[in-house]
Amino acid sequence: MRLRFPLALSVAAAALGAVVTASQAPTAPQSQHQQGDVILTINGAPGMPPKYAVPDFIALSPDPEVQAAAKVLGQVLWDDLNFEREFYMIPRDTYASIPAAKSIDAVPYDRWKELGADAVISGTVSKDGANLKIQVKLFGVQAQQSAFSREYSGPAGNPRAFAHTMADEIHKQQRGLDGVARTKLTFSSDRDKEKLSGTVENREVKEVYISDYDGENQRRITVNRVLNITPKWSPDGRSIAYTSYARGFPTIFISLIYEGRRIEPSTPGTQNWLPVWSPDGTKILFTSNRDGNPELYVMNRDGSNVHRLTNNPAIDTTPTWSPNGNQIAFTSDRSGSPAIYVMGADGLNLRRISSEGYCDRATWNSSSAFNEIAYVCGRGGYDIKVYDLASGEIRQITNGEGSNESPAFAPNGRHIAFTSTRAGGRTQVFVISRDGKDVRQITRAGNNYTPDWSR
Repeated sequence: MRLRFPLALSVAAAALGAVVTASQAPTAPQSQHQQGDVILTINGAPGMPPKYAVPDFIALSPDPEVQAAAKVLGQVLWDDLNFEREFYMIPRDTYASIPAAKSIDAVPYDRWKELGADAVISGTVSKDGANLKIQVKLFGVQAQQSAFSREYSGPAGNPRAFAHTMADEIHKQQRGLDGVARTKLTFSSDRDKEKLSGTVENREVKEVYISDYDGENQRRITVNRVLNITPKWSPDGRSIAYTSYARGFPTIFISLIYEGRRIEPSTPGTQNWLPVWSPDGTKILFTSNRDGNPELYVMNRDGSNVHRLTNNPAIDTTPTWSPNGNQIAFTSDRSGSPAIYVMGADGLNLRRISSEGYCDRATWNSSSAFNEIAYVCGRGGYDIKVYDLASGEIRQITNGEGSNESPAFAPNGRHIAFTSTRAGGRTQVFVISRDGKDVRQITRAGNNYTPDWSR
């Protein structure tokens, strides 16, 4: 992997970032449930997922922004619904033979039935001042009635956000699934091609970025021209903790991304890196060599009440919390080579779970539905494996295509973000289903590292 275990201290080379996002959280589209809807669960043929069609939304005015939004909504909603694989999504290029609806309720059921659709989503878009007004309905083709109906209003600048909200609400109503369309990724990147300030070495900076779950709307969070890496979302999705070399040594900072400020919770003058939030957001687990060699410590999010969890001459680093906060997994070379260990959050009941050599970067599945830990193993090139804590079984989800590192689970536990060199040798962020299928590339500019998924 890029940050080799023997160089664990270099993992701390992350920098204090000046926050460049808006001072307030962006306004989310407002959803209103339509009274009188029949709650209908749309099913497919026996043993098959229901087949969904999502044509372009109907633009109710010639306004170019409305016309463009109508097309974006249809495509993004199709993509979001396709991502979770709960439905068979009928390809949009097969819709040409079906006449466009004149109104939201004018659904040509017979024509959609000929195409094999079990469900069709119909929607309209209009504008009210600076806001979009959107109506959407999900129709069961066989029953010829609405199963889902919502109206949305909100700023016109990001129609994708409306589609993400619709997708999550449809998944919840029809499948009882918490979708990830409204979640975010964070990662570090060297794409800006700036040089480190205050050094004669010819190295490039890494800055912290965020994006939508699908890689759209990538925005830079730090701007301080030093290394900023290993970012981690707080559970409430409003802060990012990361390690920094801005002081001349590794230390921890937290960017409060919607307040336009940052704080430094770690003890001044000590080396601290790889922060990880507790599931309730009140504590931060991290690595420090303040007592002579890298050990695991925990502190309150404001930096108070620091206490040590491990005590071994070996290197203990890259920690991760269990979803209930009762256990911690981490990497240690106390057995001679880097391996994954699990212990209680109090530092007791230590046990080793990996048997392969050179394993690192454990991350606990953030969903309590899956009691498992992803990690990487290899020499030179790395692959991602998943350890089931109940059965002790290990499954490998990448298979030697590039070097695959830094796994991070989606909040519903069904997907993993990771980095790989499979695309032309550069390090990019990808996502993959937990069964090893549906690999999708998220970043393309520069090199990108250590992704994390918001909750």
